[in-house]
Amino acid sequence: MQRWLLKAGLTNIQAGLARSTAALLSGFLCLAAPQPVSAQRAQEFSTQSGTVLVETLATGLSHPWAVEVMPDGGLIVTERPGRLRILQGGNLSPPIEGVPDVAARGQGGLLDVALDPKFATNRVLYLTYSARGDGGYGTVLVRAELSDDQRSLTDVKELFRMSKFTGRGQHFGSRIAIDKDGSLFFGIGDRGQRDRAQDPRDHAGAILHINPDGSIPASNPYRGGTEGRAEIWSKGHRNPQGITFDQGDGRLLTVEHGARGGDEVNNPQPGKNYGWPVVTYGKDYSGAEIGEGTAKEGYEQPLYYWDPSIAPGALAVYRGSMFPEWDGDLLIAALKYKLLARLERDENGAITSEERLFDGEFGRIRDVIVAPDGALLMVTDEENGAVLRVSKAPTQ
Repeated sequence: MQRWLLKAGLTNIQAGLARSTAALLSGFLCLAAPQPVSAQRAQEFSTQSGTVLVETLATGLSHPWAVEVMPDGGLIVTERPGRLRILQGGNLSPPIEGVPDVAARGQGGLLDVALDPKFATNRVLYLTYSARGDGGYGTVLVRAELSDDQRSLTDVKELFRMSKFTGRGQHFGSRIAIDKDGSLFFGIGDRGQRDRAQDPRDHAGAILHINPDGSIPASNPYRGGTEGRAEIWSKGHRNPQGITFDQGDGRLLTVEHGARGGDEVNNPQPGKNYGWPVVTYGKDYSGAEIGEGTAKEGYEQPLYYWDPSIAPGALAVYRGSMFPEWDGDLLIAALKYKLLARLERDENGAITSEERLFDGEFGRIRDVIVAPDGALLMVTDEENGAVLRVSKAPTQ
């Protein structure tokens, strides 16, 4: 598939000329009890396809990492220090009780939340987080049920714990994507130890795949466990923090951090190797070369990469009614340049261009999802983090 190299200054970066519009309600965090929201400004930004409105739904969250829409319209949000909250009716809930013991260290903490496809009836959700264990810290995935009053998690069950913990505080991953059969795909980074991404007997630097009860799907390439860890789907990933399915064609897509350059969008296939650290389009932070170049037989090429790095967070595929002109486009949250990247694709799925939105306006954007009404929801990875909603601006 065609690759596209993005160099600084070659894209048409869409600067947001924000102006004040209507006031809306926004929530402010309280550790003890929910509070009414306070008035916040909405802002309009010009894009290549028209004007969008960005509303602040909540502020005061400590490094929020993920947001999901619940069937009743409420939003469930993770905070990296280890809190899980619900934003509903203009209020942020107190922290939900029963969240597992999270080791908030370095880049680790409470990471992703995903709702089971049958959440409306079974109340099941999944969490990834960094935990303390033998040898240091590692990524864990659990299943839990949210109580009817939404105040606590019950029946918390650990489904996955990575094979080797370490004292390093970086590259935990980790997002969750749920396939149409209910099975779970999620990523774990190399944990700051590059060679682990090439070891099939190590969960680090991999996309993993398990059933919702923690068992091993029949489609996994190392299901027998003799040549590699049974949970592994693909290897050679540096630090995948975005993963999703395209509801249009069913493809699994990921985005991962490179070093100094070399952030990648990939379509992970079972048993394939995506290169890190043998092949990469990035360099070490010192400026030194990494690996054996940008291509080598036996290693897959990315669908797209960035140089310099944008430090990608989450990834979403736009399939909604509010922005039909974005249908099929990829949306990538970015931390380094504090923006949302929109990658336009042609009818064959090849990436043809990039537009950058909200450059520097809201801080480090960690997550982006498409809401049921077609609007976008984003969270900002800041000490005073926010939940934002992006919608079509009203016509005058």
